[in-house]
Amino acid sequence: MSKTKIVFSTFLFIATLFVTNCTKGDDAVVDKITESEEEDEDEVVVVQEDGNFVWKNWYLSVPIDKGDGSKKATSIYADQIINGSLSSTEKKYFYKNTDDSYTFYTRFTGFTTSGGADLSDGKYCRTELREYWKGVQNTDDNWYMNAGTHEMESTLKVNYCEGNGQTYVAQIHGKQSTTLSGSPATVKVQWKKGDIVIEYYVKPENGVWTSKYDEKITIGKVDNEKFTIKLRIADGKLEYALVCEAKNIAQEYTFLYDYVSNGYNFDNYFKTGNYFKWNDDYTKASEVVLYGVKTAHY
Repeated sequence: MSKTKIVFSTFLFIATLFVTNCTKGDDAVVDKITESEEEDEDEVVVVQEDGNFVWKNWYLSVPIDKGDGSKKATSIYADQIINGSLSSTEKKYFYKNTDDSYTFYTRFTGFTTSGGADLSDGKYCRTELREYWKGVQNTDDNWYMNAGTHEMESTLKVNYCEGNGQTYVAQIHGKQSTTLSGSPATVKVQWKKGDIVIEYYVKPENGVWTSKYDEKITIGKVDNEKFTIKLRIADGKLEYALVCEAKNIAQEYTFLYDYVSNGYNFDNYFKTGNYFKWNDDYTKASEVVLYGVKTAHY
């Protein structure tokens, strides 16, 4: 046999061996992918931390009986949201949408964060996030206005709001302590029949910070469009901003009130969601979509 034929035969043998092995390898890859896809179909959908929601920084209140005799609202924590382990009843009030936003539904049920309530007795129900400062899972660990800068940006849309057409979508809330009485809802952002209204406490005459000494300012009209409300405390001063592309609103941060200079020294936390200002019946409801919320402390 000539040298040329030997070389050609050797080439054919190697090529055949290569193709055979590649075919087997491809089959193995296909089998592995198919097996993986079949396993994925059986897995529970897990909500991951992402840029729009950092769940370790929040817990959720829903107006369902806690079940311990207190008649307080139920709290849902980060691991339950991340693992998708909410009950069917809880999912009526809070659920994920196909665009990765979340729906916050609420109505008056009598189960509030402070305990049981009857109709028209001054308490309201909510499906609302409460901040854990820097992800520390302790409601006693909060931030002060006299140190640092504290920001929250919450992007929402009110689908509907029945009753009087009022729900609170963002808050800065003070916390009662052994040296300070009351738990002031210091700053509340209200969606009121399409308007965005900021209610904010000002210095009281008798030393106790309550809603008796609050002021209100309407900062824009968003109706049922998507918008972003921004709250910032910098050097003890409250600032706000509002963005709503559909309404051509692009309001930059604006100073509103100096808390520290007026003697305010509560520790604080942010809130956002659907705090429905209605308690006249058990049927009317409010639905808010939250597209994302970001906090920063520095």
